[in-house]
Amino acid sequence: MPSLDRLHHMIGFQPLVPSWLLWALGGLLLAMGAWGIARRVRGTTWRVLAGAGLVLWLSGPQRLSESWRPLPQTALVVVDQSASMSIRDRAVMAHRAAARVQEEIGHIDGLQTRTVSVRDAHHDGTRLFAALSQAASDIPPSRLAGAILITDGQVHDIPPHPPEILTPSDGDDHHVTLPLHVLLTGRGEETDRRLRILQAPPYGIVGQDVTVRVQVDDLGRPDTRGATAELTMTQGGAQPVSRTVLIGQPQDITLPVTRPGPMLVGLSVPELPGEASTVNNQDIVRINGVRDRLRVLLVSGTPNQGERVWRRLLKADPSVDLVHFTILRPPDKDDGTPLSDLALIAFPVNELFQQKIGQFDLIILDGFENHGILPQAYLRNIANHVREGGGLLLIGGPEFVGPGSLQDTPLSEILPAHVRPDGVTVEKFRPMLTEAGQRHPVTANLPGAPASASAPGWGPWYRSLQSDSVNGEVLMTGPHQQPLLVLDHADRGRVAFLLSDQAWLWSHGEGGGGPQSELLRRISHWLMKEPELEENQLEAEITGGQLNITRRSLLPAPPGTVRVTHPDGTVQQVPLLATGAKGVTTAHVPAHENGIWSVRDSDGHEAFAAPRAEDPQEFADLRATATRLQPLVEMTGGGVHWLGDRADAPSLPAMRMVEGAPRSSATRFDFPDRHAHVVTGQQARALVPAWAVLPFVLAMLMIGWWREGRRRT
Repeated sequence: MPSLDRLHHMIGFQPLVPSWLLWALGGLLLAMGAWGIARRVRGTTWRVLAGAGLVLWLSGPQRLSESWRPLPQTALVVVDQSASMSIRDRAVMAHRAAARVQEEIGHIDGLQTRTVSVRDAHHDGTRLFAALSQAASDIPPSRLAGAILITDGQVHDIPPHPPEILTPSDGDDHHVTLPLHVLLTGRGEETDRRLRILQAPPYGIVGQDVTVRVQVDDLGRPDTRGATAELTMTQGGAQPVSRTVLIGQPQDITLPVTRPGPMLVGLSVPELPGEASTVNNQDIVRINGVRDRLRVLLVSGTPNQGERVWRRLLKADPSVDLVHFTILRPPDKDDGTPLSDLALIAFPVNELFQQKIGQFDLIILDGFENHGILPQAYLRNIANHVREGGGLLLIGGPEFVGPGSLQDTPLSEILPAHVRPDGVTVEKFRPMLTEAGQRHPVTANLPGAPASASAPGWGPWYRSLQSDSVNGEVLMTGPHQQPLLVLDHADRGRVAFLLSDQAWLWSHGEGGGGPQSELLRRISHWLMKEPELEENQLEAEITGGQLNITRRSLLPAPPGTVRVTHPDGTVQQVPLLATGAKGVTTAHVPAHENGIWSVRDSDGHEAFAAPRAEDPQEFADLRATATRLQPLVEMTGGGVHWLGDRADAPSLPAMRMVEGAPRSSATRFDFPDRHAHVVTGQQARALVPAWAVLPFVLAMLMIGWWREGRRRT
């Protein structure tokens, strides 16, 4: 574009008198002329011309000369680089098309480009029009020529009408509509098959089925009536299960919840021939398996402070159904009072320990002294129930010393520790964590835990039991390093033994107190097999395209390796690396494939992970299509052009700047010439000089007088 200033001429006025006086003189002149013509007064025309010359001179007509420099107009180029553009070579094609557009528009006199790229919109889909408005915010409206969107057509903030930046004012409240052009990455309308999870419960009851509603859509196909597809369901290491579903209709499927904790179920449908991508042909259902109402049986011996704590703790948990019995008087103490008068409710021994023992998830024996209350057969039932998967917690006191204690019953086979015959110690001590206790989830990170034996810690207890043998894992110790809290596995069940009946002192704040409620809650939930309290855990999670593996082990051991199975079936051995935390090892694996990843360690623990869609809207429809943007393009007079199937050489339409309204098409993009400029100078010259006005007025008056005089003669 030439850099020289251009000259522009126009007529203007600079009145010598107020405007109202000019209008008054003009009106008077017209009235006098009309009167003279009506009365046929000779010379009226010449007198009117004399007055008109005077009024014209008083209005100050001027010849204005402006010099101005033309300014370039800007065409905005918005390049879509969102997640859906990662399909095939769309991103490369869009990048090269943008470079070609800049080159082509650079050859047009008076037109330049501004290019912006739009990436992820944080779970809000592709928002090109928001980026368009932001990019045009500092461009003067008179210098904007239009916009070009380079995209796959999947835009999620399309306005119903042209945005304000494309309808600027052109003066006198007159708005123009600037063209919106679209370059699409592809050679034509595409098809895409997608799987959508319409409804899925966030959790399910272990042992029951949950219902998930899904729908399979074939987008871009003209007719899908009666069409079907095979839906494949994969859960953990189980064999895949398939069923036939109708295309375009919601379908209900049932999934079994087999274990507590997070559960991943992969759903997939086969590829539609010729579809844009198979990325959205699969999805993951995430369901958290929870137990139904947990049933706990609490049997207390002689009433004590501890039983109140247990009752309050378990009753406060809405997921626990508590059955509590307290033995007010053992049957060997007979003072003649009928049992019916002593017992508020008869102890249903046969019903609890024979008929319905399998219904309890946890049995707590708190200070329980048998003395013939439970026959040996019922105690054996408790032991068998634990071996089959139940939980047992014993809070021990003096009743464990002497003949006839629970150690002399079938329960001794599953007890994690054996108390000495003279094993009651009465002295002040502070509970301490063992090395294993510092790693075990039941006791790790308990508030106020002492860092060492000499450091201040929890409040003191005053009575404990001494053991002569231990089978389980000692997490806490009492006086003289004696075991205080022991956990153990018994086949499929679990047993916990607290060798003191004074944990309740913490709730009273004795010596500063301690985390009694939290400790007892963790113990009971570990016994009921809560996944987050497992002592040996294997966890897997995918974030940022990386599979993060964490293995927590109670016992120190070499890091070892884990076996990682990719969604496509590829198996990889990955070494674990030790971290600063005791018993914690980690590994990291690049994970860019969609689907379920499985991790298995040498102890048989298995974990599953799947990537989460960062922006689900981006993958809801992966077609390259003009259907979304076509209506808005037509409203603005723009054009839609397909770039073709060659990413290295995308085809472009012709581009030009035109006078008047653009008439774009698929082969030509027009931009209106809005004549944007800046004034560099201005000069004014009077059109009616004063020296010429007086002779003209006098001449007209003389002629008028002469014409009137001739009539008189």
